[in-house]
Amino acid sequence: MAKQKHYLGIDIGSTTFKAVIMTEDGKVEHVTYQRTKPVESGRVTCSSKCSECGNCNLGALKKTVMSFLADAGMTPEDIRCTVVTGSQIVEGTKRFIHYDFQVSEVSAHVAGALHYYPHVRAILDVGGQDSKAMIYNEKMEMWTSKMSGICAAGTGAFLDSVALKLGVPVEEMAEKANYDTDLEFSSVCAVLSATSINKFKNRMPLGQVIGGACRAQARTIISGVGQLLFNYKGDIIFQGGVASNRAVAYYLKEITGNNIIIPEFHQVMGALGAACIARKYTALKDSLNMEKIQYEPTPMRSVSMRANNTRREFFSKTKGGPMVWRNLFFPTELLNALGVKMLTLETYAALFARNYKRTKKALDIAAYKGFAGETCSFLRVLEGTDLPKPAFGVSTSQPCQQGERIFQDLARQYNFSDRFYSLHTPISADDPNSVDQIAEGLQEAVYLMEKALGMKLDPARLAEACELSNEAAVISKRCNELRWTSPPLIRGAEGVYSAILFSQLWGRRELIDIQNQFYEELCRKKEWAEKRYKIDDTHRLLWLHLPPFYDTKVLDYIEKTCNAPIVFEEVNFVDWEMLDPSDPFRSLARKLLTVGYLDPKLRVRYIVQTAAKAKLNGCILYNHGFGRCSLSDSCFAKHLREELDNVGLPLLTLDGDCMDPTTDPCSTLTKISSFVESLNAKKYGNMFGRIKEGARS
Repeated sequence: MAKQKHYLGIDIGSTTFKAVIMTEDGKVEHVTYQRTKPVESGRVTCSSKCSECGNCNLGALKKTVMSFLADAGMTPEDIRCTVVTGSQIVEGTKRFIHYDFQVSEVSAHVAGALHYYPHVRAILDVGGQDSKAMIYNEKMEMWTSKMSGICAAGTGAFLDSVALKLGVPVEEMAEKANYDTDLEFSSVCAVLSATSINKFKNRMPLGQVIGGACRAQARTIISGVGQLLFNYKGDIIFQGGVASNRAVAYYLKEITGNNIIIPEFHQVMGALGAACIARKYTALKDSLNMEKIQYEPTPMRSVSMRANNTRREFFSKTKGGPMVWRNLFFPTELLNALGVKMLTLETYAALFARNYKRTKKALDIAAYKGFAGETCSFLRVLEGTDLPKPAFGVSTSQPCQQGERIFQDLARQYNFSDRFYSLHTPISADDPNSVDQIAEGLQEAVYLMEKALGMKLDPARLAEACELSNEAAVISKRCNELRWTSPPLIRGAEGVYSAILFSQLWGRRELIDIQNQFYEELCRKKEWAEKRYKIDDTHRLLWLHLPPFYDTKVLDYIEKTCNAPIVFEEVNFVDWEMLDPSDPFRSLARKLLTVGYLDPKLRVRYIVQTAAKAKLNGCILYNHGFGRCSLSDSCFAKHLREELDNVGLPLLTLDGDCMDPTTDPCSTLTKISSFVESLNAKKYGNMFGRIKEGARS
């Protein structure tokens, strides 16, 4: 009789360890679910005997896995394939646990649900410290997910704290709950909810307090990830440790109007799904093409030209014209024609982000001045920094009204409110009066600067600036077309930090020289790349909005670890009409209206059009400020997702902050992994990536 084949799935979460052994025919043979325990020794020293030692957390993990196998009557040699998942899988885990594949928690939970419910289309997983919603997109034939942020509310940690305060075992909460309670608790914050519990626990019946807490839990889960399930009608598979609480499931059904199904193995569905994946993909262990996408290695002179120019622009002590502060959107052609020295404040703040100590100090000072974390971190850095005092300041009212208010506040602080002008910018180019309105505003700004600075704008210099801007735009468009129609030429991490759209050099010869050099380099890289790749050999991603300036690890993880090239970046779009040197103010007004950021509808249209040109198969939106930024808020993301759905293009939204390294969304890498796994499944027929020539997937 042939020996039974076994497959092992391991899920190491923030508070629990789960493992499942599955047979060849898909039967669950052995299961464990246990709370994560810290090592017992107070001071851990490394003995360098990892195979024997259990004195560190990873060593203890190895003992746990070996004990689990022993309880099942097995050894590691009896396991044909092992797949791991979970938030606590780290780089060193493989030294202690042999595994064949690592997958995201999302992919594992989907695989687990599909094992018992093959027609499932919606899954809700709530664990100890995060929650996830997953839904199948019929149009794109792939799973989409949303994960909660860094908050205990809406997770098992909240129920644990409630149980502790009430002196009730967490396992007995559902049994003791009064499902008809009228008590309401905060669904925004676990701390506030806990405060409410302290308030009511000695005044109200225990069942009502528990019921109110469970309802608050359900509401918070839905507010965190439930928008992904909005308008969905059908069964929702509810899994994770919190699914053990039937009261939470009851209120989820009440809120969503959908039938809630709790699987038999709901507590270990991540591990069960990992075992399913191990069973399905065992044959791929030696078949995957592990080769990473390569790029032509010659250093890019255009990068050093940009860097040198930035240093001169922002940090040079040499005398120039009078200094003018500007925001990202005020036309530089006007300022360059006027001959002033510019300081783009948001860019200046971004440069700070490279130095964590300086950024931290600036954020501390801003907090001391009363600027809360809800204020954009770019603006908080500016409020906490000693800026060189300008002779004049200009801003725009859109797309960031908060920015306009901060600029006004800085003008008061630096005592030049009478030399500050904010250009009113309508958000839509569809308004027939918007061009004239902006043109008049630009003329007024020039008049006020001339008066304040004792300078005169030369019409000939302005016409020349427009011509230089046009020449740079033509070259930039050629660069973009080259990147859209070629295999990956440069890493997105190189492209996104150049952000040509916001350059101070529009209207100057230097930008033409930089872009000409960049084009020559792209041509060389294209020739090199086309000898090695076809345009559809790799993933092709579009990066939307700005990156985290303090760290490139997110971009590195996407491109290097996940092998998913970012072939273009929104900050390098150049798609406005050529400027008319004979009508500079009106044509600059049209440019401002059509750069793509002021009008959300126009911006979405640009993205969709570029997706087609560049043969993209995915977009990533970096949600600066966790949805508080007007350029990446929930309304824009919703509109964008709807339009991308119509063309079959998946969108990943990453919550984070471009400037503040203290705000860690935690789930970023998991979101990226699950997104790329879905792209892999669609493109390569498996979630792990390309397979070797002649190998079967």
